[in-house]
Amino acid sequence: MNSTVPSPMSSARAGGSIFRAATPATKWNSPRNRSTLGPQACPPTGGAHAGAQEIAMTAPARPVRFRLAFVFGGVLLLLAALASAAILRDPRRFGFWREMPLAQRMVSLWGEPEVRRPVRKARRTVVAGPTAQRLSQPMLARIDLDLIYVDRNSTAYTRFKSWVDSALAGSIGYGFEATDAAMMYQLTGSGPYCDLAVRLVEQQVSAAEAAIAAGRNPEVAGDSYLEVGPMISDLAQTLDSCASRIPLQQQQRWSAYAEQTIWNVWNYANARWGNRAAPWTGWSVDNPGNNYHYSFLTATAYWALTNGRHPTWINFLNSQKWPPLADYYAHLPGGGSREGTGYGTAQMRLFTLYRIWRDATGVDYGNANSHLTDTISYWTHATVPTLDRFAPFGDQSRNSIPELYDYHRRLMLEARAVTNKPEARAIASWWLNNISVRQMTSGFNFRHDLLPAGTGGTPPANLTYSATGTGHLFSRTGWDREAMWVAFTAGPYVESHAHQDQGAFTLFSRDWMAVTSNIWSSSGIEQDTTMHNLVRFERSGSVVPQREGTTSSMVVTRGTAGAFVADANLTPAYGSGSPITSWRRRLDFSNRALTVTDTFQLTTGTTAIHQTHVPTLPTISGLTATTARMRMRVLSPAGATLSAVSMGGGHYRIEVRGGTTGYTVQYSEP
Repeated sequence: MNSTVPSPMSSARAGGSIFRAATPATKWNSPRNRSTLGPQACPPTGGAHAGAQEIAMTAPARPVRFRLAFVFGGVLLLLAALASAAILRDPRRFGFWREMPLAQRMVSLWGEPEVRRPVRKARRTVVAGPTAQRLSQPMLARIDLDLIYVDRNSTAYTRFKSWVDSALAGSIGYGFEATDAAMMYQLTGSGPYCDLAVRLVEQQVSAAEAAIAAGRNPEVAGDSYLEVGPMISDLAQTLDSCASRIPLQQQQRWSAYAEQTIWNVWNYANARWGNRAAPWTGWSVDNPGNNYHYSFLTATAYWALTNGRHPTWINFLNSQKWPPLADYYAHLPGGGSREGTGYGTAQMRLFTLYRIWRDATGVDYGNANSHLTDTISYWTHATVPTLDRFAPFGDQSRNSIPELYDYHRRLMLEARAVTNKPEARAIASWWLNNISVRQMTSGFNFRHDLLPAGTGGTPPANLTYSATGTGHLFSRTGWDREAMWVAFTAGPYVESHAHQDQGAFTLFSRDWMAVTSNIWSSSGIEQDTTMHNLVRFERSGSVVPQREGTTSSMVVTRGTAGAFVADANLTPAYGSGSPITSWRRRLDFSNRALTVTDTFQLTTGTTAIHQTHVPTLPTISGLTATTARMRMRVLSPAGATLSAVSMGGGHYRIEVRGGTTGYTVQYSEP
């Protein structure tokens, strides 16, 4: 346990300094305005202000025309000030505002007259992330969801409102969250939305209290606290938005639960529930590249920002969590995730957190390094030319087949909202407007579609992309849907959700030509070398595995029209003491053909099998294997033998045997 981690319940014990008693709603003290501004926002009713009112009442009356002109001029000045403040207080937001229809711009600047809206705090100057470490004191804020981008005339807004209204009517859809209702309250000011959010959070807290009383861990602790992010952010967002509608005692119960939960996350060896010790493994509390870590940060950040109540947690994040996170991603050039493209989509949570923290504190970790912006290019290049699937690196547990889904759309929407690079925003818009998922398909993702995708956009200028931080390489012959596309990996193998696929490639033209058999497995987590397009090494009848914690490397030479040569050193993937003395693989991609050349040195008794996984049964004739979409020719050795091994479900692995020092194989369309 880190001794500087805040003690449990430290904020909850602060009593009245944390929880503000509810007061009757007035024009100036509405539910949202009270939680935002506090009692000091109420209009003056006495003292010097009262005297000033009396003086004004006894002043001589001015001519009507003069008064009308004075009032009219004042209104014009006020409108100009409001417009300037709304746009200039954060220059980034002008991009969103400029994309709105004219009527929506006016609404975003001044609000709709019939609904009381929360008064926005003055926007802090946005600074790069590392500045946070130089602050002399924490920047206190509340969860400041910046909703200026929401177009209430859009289909996305209509769909989201219908989703929340159905829940309000009693038909709560799968995955509905209290945050959905709290966000709709922020957009409309309608109290019943808050009441729904409060009921849902109360169910979570009450169930947790019952479990603790019965000597069990609450749901939030399940699977090593994986879902702590969405669960505590639900609570925090609701408490932050709807505090005036939550009794003080209920707020204190929620606070006690949230404090203990977050303390348990970071103090895993001494975690407790009630009077019972409940230690857990602490999986990934110190691994900024793991999807669990994003969830832990989300819970802590949302709770820290809730009505500015928790400066201790803000200090904890600023001093112990944000710096290593920023440093980790500063050393991950090219974007993406070392967990692969399955669990890597969890970066959507990280990018959301960047946006929330920036809007609340003015500190912009999303642009503290190039990773978020690079990830826009990464996913654009990782998507196959038909724009419906992606490179299947690592575990694909949600869906074995790597089909684009809402989560990929959300990741790109969040990245687009945070990046400060106009060219990256244009690439994101092109991708969002052309992929198979043009809008969210699941109701629990509808609110994320409120982020603007922009219009038009342009694909990247380059056809080859090397993400050196992950060791992933992509190239294509063009940005048309008929293009040929290849993906390759040679880099760090350091995460549990990554696969033993160093040196593996994927080839696509209108459909899969050669691809890992993991995509046809029932689990999507078949990690062994036997599942990938590489050279499989065997010794004494057993497969020689690749070792986690190793790093391979490659040098890429780019040509024209998507052509490239990649020279990869894959020897490190097998660790020290391996029977593979050396293995290098060279990929030469040009003119819609891929040539793969392997050279290796093996200890006595070790054999090398060149393997290629294909969707259908191949026809084998001599040194050539053919499927409906691919022709594979073995150029060397001349005495090689080919065979097809069933992988189940009508899918096959083509094996080439006979090479003692290497293989050369060419892939093209039939």
